[in-house]
Amino acid sequence: MHAYRTHSCGDLRLSHAGETVRLSGWVHRKRDHGGLLFVDLRDHSGLSQCVVDASSDLFAPLEGLSLESVISVTGEVVKRTEETINPALPTGEVELVVRSFEVLSTAEQLPMPVNQDAGYPEDIRLRYRFLDLRREEMQSNIMLRSHVIASIRRRMNDQGFTEFQTPILTASSPEGARDFLVPSRLHPGKFYALPQAPQQFKQLIMMAGFDRYFQIAPCFRDEDARADRSPGEFYQLDLEMSFVTQEDVFAALEPVLQGVFEEFAEGRTVSPAPFKRIPFAESMLKYGNDKPDLRNPIEIADVSEAFRGSEFKIFARLVEEGSVVRAIPAPGASAQPRSWFDKLNSWAQGQGQPGLGYINFKQDGPAGPIAKNLDAARIASIKEAAGLQDGDAVFFVCGKPDAAAGFAGLARTEIGTQLDLIDQNHFEFCWIVDYPMFEYDEKAKKIEFSHNPFSMPQGGLDALESKDPLEILAYQYDIVCNGVELSSGAIRNHLPEVMYKAFGIAGYGPEEVDARFGGMISALKLGAPPHGGSAPGIDRIVMLLAGTENIREVTMFPMNQMAQDLMMGAPAPADAQQLADIHIKLDLPLEVED
Repeated sequence: MHAYRTHSCGDLRLSHAGETVRLSGWVHRKRDHGGLLFVDLRDHSGLSQCVVDASSDLFAPLEGLSLESVISVTGEVVKRTEETINPALPTGEVELVVRSFEVLSTAEQLPMPVNQDAGYPEDIRLRYRFLDLRREEMQSNIMLRSHVIASIRRRMNDQGFTEFQTPILTASSPEGARDFLVPSRLHPGKFYALPQAPQQFKQLIMMAGFDRYFQIAPCFRDEDARADRSPGEFYQLDLEMSFVTQEDVFAALEPVLQGVFEEFAEGRTVSPAPFKRIPFAESMLKYGNDKPDLRNPIEIADVSEAFRGSEFKIFARLVEEGSVVRAIPAPGASAQPRSWFDKLNSWAQGQGQPGLGYINFKQDGPAGPIAKNLDAARIASIKEAAGLQDGDAVFFVCGKPDAAAGFAGLARTEIGTQLDLIDQNHFEFCWIVDYPMFEYDEKAKKIEFSHNPFSMPQGGLDALESKDPLEILAYQYDIVCNGVELSSGAIRNHLPEVMYKAFGIAGYGPEEVDARFGGMISALKLGAPPHGGSAPGIDRIVMLLAGTENIREVTMFPMNQMAQDLMMGAPAPADAQQLADIHIKLDLPLEVED
């Protein structure tokens, strides 16, 4: 018999009854039922119930074991009595009558429980992540992540993509976030950068003549944490294709995403391909952002003209000053009590807004504070523009276009949630297309790239030379699912003259472009194919499939929101010799020195 186990804890079935087996695992739970002691033994595969009689010499030592001690038990598999069968467990028809056991490792007092999913503070969970990972929920999430990645790899290979690895130590690139810098020992005063994404390398792979590349790529960005974004590092399905249009990229990626989500949906539905294409400007108007949750049927409408010159003086004045009015429908909300409207108004005030005015289209006519200040024709135009019927209500947001869009989007989500309009058992995908090539940075008072600087502008060089930069659209796109941005992508700029002109508009002269992107420019000048790609985030895909809103729940060893690894103690000070080797002297802020 094997020294540790003949079977895993999740293996035992009724067919094993009568066999003598050996299991090894962690003591998950103990239950003393007077004459019998039950011990649930757990390993990665599942649980088996072990039992010992009070008359046995093994009773007292087993009872004295601390939870999470590691033991090996040997005994006979027996069928449970009908009343003790546990249908919730795959092993629930049998139990192991213990004949002998060995303690392999004794656990000290636990800083957190493993056999329950009680909400423990995140700092404790991350400090003792190896314990947290023993919990059933975390085991399930991490295994889901592994299976999702394996499925993605299989689907990409089946479509003719080849996986290549790109460098981790590279040069800084303007990807939109801060780089992590690595000082060079051999080149004093110079630094490598960890890649924010393999952007330049995957384009260079296309220019090297490889046609379809992908990689489960690690990316590093020194940015603040959010629930859907890890600080420090994350992984993405990085892909690039040669001789393709935007639609070719969509056609390659859609079956991969749809297939993976259908494979792991567990009864939830997935929107069919081809996914909806929504221009950026339309998304900002109808949904208030560029990552719409299309499970919510509410669409925002512009009703600015209905208020221009109206008796509702506040909105009328703001519209004349350049503001807009957005209408957020609330289907069927007319049946809600007055307190429901008041709560939404309070919610808006909690978001820093003055309130949330509304019109209630009751069966006997429109009501509400705004309706009293608008004539019938204006109310009718609002009703038509917002697609309203009797029995609906509509809420209004007024402000400068960007601010109004943002808050209208939040109100759309809140109203959809309050009215239970969002299908929690569905995955709805869409592409956001036609992003602006450039944007104006009010703080820096200059034009900057709005997305990826290596994107091809729609209209090419002619558009860059003849159009207002802020009116130029790019072949850039995002893939969104249930309000979560999974990926950005683009058809790349493969012409050096277009690249120089685009960077020039953003304030980069030819010399700086040559210095910062020399490898890319050289490749473009020596024959580059039209190419494009995308990079869906692995962490966010798994987060959606796992049904969690926190990306740390699907990452094995995440950092906390302060970008600290509490378990390993990183970041940590370097000793004097390490600093000397890399030619670094510290100039710390006073509060750090103290």
